[in-house]
Formats: sequence, structure tokens, C-alpha cells
Amino acid sequence: MNMSIIQIKGNVRYKITVDPSVWIFDDRKFLMDSFFEKQTLTEAEQHDHELDQERVIREGHTLPPTLKTEKTFEKERLVTGSFGMKLGDMFKNAEPLEQANTCEFVTEDETIAIPLSSAMNSIAHFSQNGKPLTEKGPIHVYFEDQSNVSQPIKGVKEIIIT
Repeated sequence: MNMSIIQIKGNVRYKITVDPSVWIFDDRKFLMDSFFEKQTLTEAEQHDHELDQERVIREGHTLPPTLKTEKTFEKERLVTGSFGMKLGDMFKNAEPLEQANTCEFVTEDETIAIPLSSAMNSIAHFSQNGKPLTEKGPIHVYFEDQSNVSQPIKGVKEIIIT
């Protein structure tokens, strides 16, 4: 089996196989910087920061980018950015059965079980500096509450919904 492929199986209507290396083209991806920033900023500080950025654009301290500049910036971001995706998007496609309540992340060394409700909001980090994760990849799983931010689940081979 290709090392970048992960199967989602178990108590699901559809067993699915996902390839995180193609998520770079998915509109649901987001920059991991924004996920990690939330760890350091309080909710109020995050809101203030967003308002400040919006105010700068409105007041004209910076020129809005032209379409050409925007496209160039987006290409540059794809080549250098670090991206993640909510795992819930993938789980919804597999359609967990009503009785499913646990998600097991199977790695080479261990199986880590968490409530399915928590797994739905977990983040799959799949790209670092514009490249697929190769060291203990293809994804690193972070919990939404960031309780495992210093020790994400690495080397996930398959995900079993039970």
C-alpha cells in the first residue's frame, strides 16, 4: 500500500481511501499558521488582530492586491505554506453509522482512540513548507483544543471508526 494513502473504515457506510497529498488542491484546506496562532492569542486578541488587518485595508494604508498579484501570492503560498484540513470533512464522506462513537488512529507503534465527536474536529496537518509530510507522515493529527500541540499523532496508517 502506498505510504501516503490512509483508509477510513469500520462502523461506516462507505470505506474510503484518502490521499492527503492531493489535499493541496482542496478548497477546504487552511494554513496551519492560523491554527497555531490560536494557541498563543486569546479569542479577544484574535478578533482585535482581524479588525486591525481589516481597518488597514479599508483606510488605505495598503493597496488592495490586483488579480495578477493575488494569483502570484496564492501560487507562492502553495509552494511555501503549511496546510491542514479538518478530519470531519473526510469522516462525513465515509458516513459513520449511528452506533459509531469512537475513532481509532492506527500508527506503526500504537492505536490511539478518542471520541468520534472530538475526531470530527481534529486537524490533519498534511503539508509543511509546501511539501507533503514525509517524516512520520502522511498526516499529523492535532486535536482542536490543542491539548496535543507538542505531541501530535504521527504516522497514521489507517483510521477505524468503532
